[in-house]
Amino acid sequence: MKVLLTQTIERTGIVGEVLEVSDGYARNYLLPKGLAIMPTEGNIKRLEAAKKEYEAKLKKIREEKEALLAKLEGVEITVIRAANEEGHLFGSVSRRDISEELQKLGHNVSPDEVKLEEPLRRVDTYTVSVALAADLKTEIKVWVHREKKEGEEAEQQADAAPESDSEEVSE
Repeated sequence: MKVLLTQTIERTGIVGEVLEVSDGYARNYLLPKGLAIMPTEGNIKRLEAAKKEYEAKLKKIREEKEALLAKLEGVEITVIRAANEEGHLFGSVSRRDISEELQKLGHNVSPDEVKLEEPLRRVDTYTVSVALAADLKTEIKVWVHREKKEGEEAEQQADAAPESDSEEVSE
């Protein structure tokens, strides 16, 4: 059945597009929800302006993503997590964690755009892909460090402070 989309539907089509879809999909989903209408000449002309507006919006979004991609070149982030002595994290670093760190640096990257095969579970340096679109990809460096415990901090401060061997002796 041919339908004219009134809204953009991911993995189906954009607003103003005439598509051939299965009868059940059209009758049971698209038409009742108002996502599509029958493709008459009047309807096609009416949605032509909406299609142009949507394409302009897509172009603007694309330009923003290209600018973000240029800013992401060479970015390195550091994530500090609790870990045991061997470097195994208590938990993991996920796509959401990396996205939040990038957002703290002013890069608007969603968790879906961070590509991890599996969460990071060890203290190490990782190269992580960021895909803003199918053809807009870059890589960032993620440093995962171990959180320092209170005792370790005190030891480091004591080691860093110069020791004074001169004591006042009163005779």
